[in-house]
Amino acid sequence: MKRRCARIARLAGATALALAGAGLPGAALAQDIDLDRAGVSSEAEMLLEADTVIYDNDRNTVTAEGRVQIDYDGHRLVAHRVTYNRATARLLASGDVEIVDREGTRIHTDEIDVTDDFRDAFVRSLRVETADKTYFAADSAERRDGEVTTFEYGLYTACEPCRDKPEKAPAWRVKSRKIIWNGKEKTVRFQHARFELFGLPIAYLPFFEIPDPTVKQKSGFLIPSYRHSTELGHGVHVPYYLALSPTFDLTFKPTWYSGQGFLGEAEWRQRFNNGGYSITAAGISQRNPDEFLPGTGLTADTSADHEKFRGMIGSKGEFRINPRWTFGWDVMVQTDKNFAYRYGVDGYDDYQRTDEIYLTGLNDRNFFDLRFQKFTVQEPTRDKNRLTGADLGTRNARQPWVLPTLDYSYTPDSPVAGGELNIDVNLHSIHRYTMDALNYVGSVGPQTAVRGIDGSSTRLTAEAEWKRSFVTPGGLMLTPILHARADAIGASFDPSSEAEILKLAARNGTTADLSSSYYRSMATAGLEARWPVLFTTANTSHVIEPMAQVFARPDAPHADRVGIPNEDAQSLVFDATNLFERDKFSGYDRIEGGVRANLGVRYSGSFANGWGTNALFGQSFHLAGDNPYTAPDLVHAGAFSGLESDRSDYVGMVGLSTPVGLSAAAGARFDEETFELRRTDISAAYSSRPFSVSGVYSFIQAQPDYGFATDRREVRGSANVRIHDNWSVFADGTYDLESEIMVSKSIGFAYDDDCFAYSISMSEYEDPTNGEKSRSFGFSVSLRTIGDFGTTSNALN
Repeated sequence: MKRRCARIARLAGATALALAGAGLPGAALAQDIDLDRAGVSSEAEMLLEADTVIYDNDRNTVTAEGRVQIDYDGHRLVAHRVTYNRATARLLASGDVEIVDREGTRIHTDEIDVTDDFRDAFVRSLRVETADKTYFAADSAERRDGEVTTFEYGLYTACEPCRDKPEKAPAWRVKSRKIIWNGKEKTVRFQHARFELFGLPIAYLPFFEIPDPTVKQKSGFLIPSYRHSTELGHGVHVPYYLALSPTFDLTFKPTWYSGQGFLGEAEWRQRFNNGGYSITAAGISQRNPDEFLPGTGLTADTSADHEKFRGMIGSKGEFRINPRWTFGWDVMVQTDKNFAYRYGVDGYDDYQRTDEIYLTGLNDRNFFDLRFQKFTVQEPTRDKNRLTGADLGTRNARQPWVLPTLDYSYTPDSPVAGGELNIDVNLHSIHRYTMDALNYVGSVGPQTAVRGIDGSSTRLTAEAEWKRSFVTPGGLMLTPILHARADAIGASFDPSSEAEILKLAARNGTTADLSSSYYRSMATAGLEARWPVLFTTANTSHVIEPMAQVFARPDAPHADRVGIPNEDAQSLVFDATNLFERDKFSGYDRIEGGVRANLGVRYSGSFANGWGTNALFGQSFHLAGDNPYTAPDLVHAGAFSGLESDRSDYVGMVGLSTPVGLSAAAGARFDEETFELRRTDISAAYSSRPFSVSGVYSFIQAQPDYGFATDRREVRGSANVRIHDNWSVFADGTYDLESEIMVSKSIGFAYDDDCFAYSISMSEYEDPTNGEKSRSFGFSVSLRTIGDFGTTSNALN
């Protein structure tokens, strides 16, 4: 009797393994099953529970009846009745059969009939739930020769059944007259398949095939997509994936456009233990280049798109040299500057693109970043007229090469003289073929700014800062600060830059310094004082913290004349976030000198109901020396900044946070004499399960010498309303209050759950300078375990 029980145990254990693969997809039925290959130990113990065990020697059967449960090596079989026929070598389980394998896959069926070598089997009314929450069902399933399993009238979905209404149709499912799982070929084929969305059939396919999900790589066609634009026409994108090995693959991505013909595209990818890289190539022989000219004001000699053959090759990669160092690149070359953007080459179609090679290092508190960069604007106008060679004044022509840029930061782990020491090094070397000089909007006469010289410029900066905090018995926090900096700058001005800088200097009543080299240094001694005072009540706590800083230093060298290129310190915005910065310029190319004090008060409050608020208000004072924010500059970096007078504008900010999803913030700058509003950003947002909404109001007073002759005011808003558990409507827009134009607007709706996501949207943008409108329509669909696809269509009016 013991041997017979063991025999049933082995059969039941292996049956659990075999039946775990009877579902689609995700388990072992697609291959021959034996105990060793399936991971079942031949020494594993079996536990058989049943109301009755019957040995019928006349029929040569062994039967377990009544609440039968067989546990074997991590697998479980539950049924009302299990019978093993020793004469036919078949095992029959019936009555609410449930099989669970060690991975968690569950199979439910009314009856299963299987041979003891598990090469042939027949299952009635099959339902499968895999460990990764995919679901299959079939009227019956039959397995032949241990390799091919056929499901009759089956269905597949990755959507979990509704617990309250299990009969309710899932968000999506595939119904198929026949599903054939080929264990040798590692494929699953659907014959006469019907795709249903919320129970409604929306597509019929005579057949389609997907890889066996147990296979990580499988060659085959990927989901196609539709593309459209006025110049290219209608397009069908049909990628084909070629699995060459577990570590490298190749994807062909051909697209046929009705207007321009066949676009060939391919991507090679390879992975290594410490990183990976990819190579992308694309090309087309355009059938009708003239389609790019109407309505653009361009000719065949000025349009970047007007070429017969166009193409590109690009590569991206990143490798971990060791746990601290990383090396990588993102580079592209193309026949013209607009090909990748125009044809939407994936990963290379940014309108403003940066090609770079980089090396980074990070260790505790130390950082190193070295990059070689080329900036590109993928725009439709050629940089030069093909016929005459004339400069067409494009943005791309004025973009620089950065060869290289370096940032290094070092902070010792141990205190230095009881305080913290920080050392920073910055280097950039920039080359530009065409000067970036312009008349700002609203300006008249000669050029008003030189944002970049044609020629080369290099700057090396090294600086060190030490600070240490002390707390007096009365709670006053004092922090002395010492800082030293040195710069070495080299410049090679082409004649056009020299001439423009001389004109700019004369226009602004200053002199030009066009040296080939500059040296400057700066030493700063500062003191910061803070006195936080805590007030508490039964339900609230408040901290009021008066703050003061004073920095003493000589005047900045070379600040009384123009000439030193300013590449990285052009965007100065004075507000509450940088009120207490030692140097308020946005980059290293400008340097702050003179004696300056910063005064302000900070507040934070916490309330028992979870609400919180914070605020800061203050002002900066130029006490002695030359004010660096009135010094001449190639781009007028200090103009209208609020720092150009001895007493700066007032700056402030306030914020609110709540536990109910409401938040708000406001920042502003006010005139130091009239308290007139100079600049403000006010934002508010609310988020909850039913809906979320946000809005921003921005105002910037006119800055003529900085490029803006009139005030700028706009309102931006967005909203998302969940109209059902999974359905939502969203919209956003931007309105220019000065020009009274709806600059941008979009609306759409979306559905999302754990297995399916869908969105559709429409948007419009209007250029406030010329009134030109562009519209786009797009949708995206995501089916868990199957894939994502979508499209966008653009049109210009």
